[in-house]
Amino acid sequence: MHIDPTPEQFAAFKALDREKPLNMLNLVKLKDAADYKDGRGGTGAEAYKSYGKESGPIFAGVGGEIIWRGTPKAMMIGPTDEDWDVAFIARYPSLNAFLAMVMDPAYQAIVFHRQAAVADSRLLANHELDGDANFG
Repeated sequence: MHIDPTPEQFAAFKALDREKPLNMLNLVKLKDAADYKDGRGGTGAEAYKSYGKESGPIFAGVGGEIIWRGTPKAMMIGPTDEDWDVAFIARYPSLNAFLAMVMDPAYQAIVFHRQAAVADSRLLANHELDGDANFG
């Protein structure tokens, strides 16, 4: 499962343009029961809610904002064995802002909630295209 980036993925991410605005597409599958290392209980959804509540001020502090979120309902095109509980796009003013968030000691102190909550995930970094609003 994909919870955290591999060193190679993180290195490729850090090599992107660090000044451009960054939109991160998040797809998240939650565990039925949270898997906390200290043995505390709760559901994956409860642990993810704790992650959101505690990381929210740090996320906002670097200029981040959620620009869209939803509950995936059907896989129209793609692997039918993948299903997601949560989908959202988080916008950061830059890659540097994202890195500032994940390197913040306050964030590092609470990311264990995400790790306890998430069964699988996808995180796709995107820069915006210039030009008109058409597909190409």
